[in-house]
Amino acid sequence: MKKLFVLLFLVPLFAFHAKAQKFGFVDSEYILENMSEYRDAQDLLDKLSLDWQKEIETKFAAVDKLYKDFQAEAVLLPDDIKKKRQDEIVAKEKEAKDLQKKRFGKDGDLFKKRQELIKPIQDKVYEAIEEIATAGGLAFIFDKSGSLTLLYANSKFDKSDDVLNKLGYKPGAIKTKNDKDSDKDKEKDKEKTNNKDQE
Repeated sequence: MKKLFVLLFLVPLFAFHAKAQKFGFVDSEYILENMSEYRDAQDLLDKLSLDWQKEIETKFAAVDKLYKDFQAEAVLLPDDIKKKRQDEIVAKEKEAKDLQKKRFGKDGDLFKKRQELIKPIQDKVYEAIEEIATAGGLAFIFDKSGSLTLLYANSKFDKSDDVLNKLGYKPGAIKTKNDKDSDKDKEKDKEKTNNKDQE
């Protein structure tokens, strides 16, 4: 009986608190793409990645050439020279694979550079979101660009532009894929309305 009384007392109390909470959302992809420092960092990461990929491809091409040369000459070579050349090919291939792992592997150079360049920007965005949430009395702010599925979001609760303003950037300079998809949906809705009107 006590449990039932406590339950009947607590359920309305929790329901009241749940209704009193305010929610908002942001589109972190939109925010980041409108930040020039993020775009610059991403461009630098893309350039480094391309340069490192070319470096690795050059090493693998050299290994491939060594292997093809070895195959062409193998029948003429004495056993001790064959063994030496095979060891050289294996060593060069290992060197290329090690470089690939060093550049692109888990905790590799690209990962470290991304942490160095992107993490401070993400921290600034998070701090701005936190300040906006605190100032607006928001209990939760969701990120609609991530894996969270928002079935409906009233744009008056979108705090993405507020975050950009807080960080000193002009909102709306860059459209994200989500914005472009939304524009396409609006165009389709207009076309349907126009078609219905013409019928």
